[in-house]
Amino acid sequence: MGCWTTLKSSGWVYPTAVLSLYGFFANCRVAEPFLTPYLIGPHKNISEEVVTNYLFPIWTYSYLAFLFPVFLLTDFLRYKPIITLQGLFLVTNYLLLCFAPGLAAMTFLQVNYAVVTSTEVAYFSYIYSVIPVEHYQRATGYLRSAMLAGYTIGASLGQMLISLAGMDYFYINAITLGIVSIAFLVSFWLPMPKRSLFFKGKNAAAVGLQSQQEEGPLGEKRPEDPETDGNEGGCGKDKMEDNIRVAWFSRENVMAAGHLLWQSFKESYSSRHCSLIYWSLWWALATAGYVQVFNYIQLMWDHIEPSATSSVYNGGVEAACSLVGAAAAFSVGYIKVTWTVWGELALGLFSAVGSGAVFLMAFTSSIWVCYTGYVLFKSCYMFLITITTFQIASNLSMECYALTFGINTFVALLLQTIITFIVVDEAALGLDVVTQFIIYGSYYGAISLLFLIRGAYTACKSCHRRPEEVEDKAQESSAEVISAERF
Repeated sequence: MGCWTTLKSSGWVYPTAVLSLYGFFANCRVAEPFLTPYLIGPHKNISEEVVTNYLFPIWTYSYLAFLFPVFLLTDFLRYKPIITLQGLFLVTNYLLLCFAPGLAAMTFLQVNYAVVTSTEVAYFSYIYSVIPVEHYQRATGYLRSAMLAGYTIGASLGQMLISLAGMDYFYINAITLGIVSIAFLVSFWLPMPKRSLFFKGKNAAAVGLQSQQEEGPLGEKRPEDPETDGNEGGCGKDKMEDNIRVAWFSRENVMAAGHLLWQSFKESYSSRHCSLIYWSLWWALATAGYVQVFNYIQLMWDHIEPSATSSVYNGGVEAACSLVGAAAAFSVGYIKVTWTVWGELALGLFSAVGSGAVFLMAFTSSIWVCYTGYVLFKSCYMFLITITTFQIASNLSMECYALTFGINTFVALLLQTIITFIVVDEAALGLDVVTQFIIYGSYYGAISLLFLIRGAYTACKSCHRRPEEVEDKAQESSAEVISAERF
């Protein structure tokens, strides 16, 4: 009991441990790599065309509709309720998969899962509102590791249960239901944050009310009120506390949050951070293509080698992707490269490799070649997104980074929605999965060409700059980070 009390009073260890535990169980989805075989198999009996051109686009449209409202609501409610909501909808998701028959239920499932994915921002933001800044790096590492461990173990366990034990897909989903139920229960142990990034809550309300007491409506100093002067323990304090509770929902608090959002937006995308605009552009463009490949890769595998008549190794491939991708991302911290000079060129080169991997998946008739192409594609994306997030985060304050994360994700989802509607949706082209992958490969090829040109320009420009100018620019960037932290 004493150890538990010590852990809770440690400041950062307890919330990090609980959130890591939640992240592990929430991502240990044993059945996720086998969703498509389950839907098109005898349990749900939905055709491949309906899954491709009708069901999966519903998730994309719903995700776009939920993302921005959930982003604001997450900060307003201070993260924990949204994490608990995510756990609840994960449980609902696998209840539907296990026990709800029919196309209508699976249509609702896509909307339900869109809530799950739109609330992921709470998981990534929560920890920064409850721990001191000096522990950000370690806590972030633990959270990422917990997610990776959960996803890898879940995918591996699912593959072993199917390949070695011959377990039916229904029972795989039932096991996943039990695991995500544990995640839902763990979310209640999280401490409630006392602050948020944009809606500053009681502290900001107290400051605002105190300023209003000291200054008039136009900023002039108020005269001292003899009736309330020195009455710190009486009804004046009670009235202040009541006003603070009201001010949390006040127009001033909402306006202050809007002002901070606007200031963060200008700071993030100002001309001083011109290079960060290109990093954000790659983030949005590449993520839109990556999510499309990720969403439809199981359909491609089933097209090359139907799950009804062949062994399925989806879980093993996803586990391998997680490990190889994590190793690629981990290597970023040990590669001695001036990313401000060569980073954009790296984006172009590795995007070209990703484009080739997608074309390989589209044109091969061998399932193992397709598996290899997917591992290569996903590893390139994880490597590049790690560089991108590091470059953006190292030059912005936490408020600016949180907003940039939200905006980039929203733009990526908007692009993905446009691609889905034109290429996938049965109301438009409704293309088959092979043709889709040819388009995705061409899309990544266009991204590669854009950043190869931009990267070559940046590298040539830097080569003609004197070394002392490069050093001065690096120092200036560091100074901007310090200034942004005060902001």
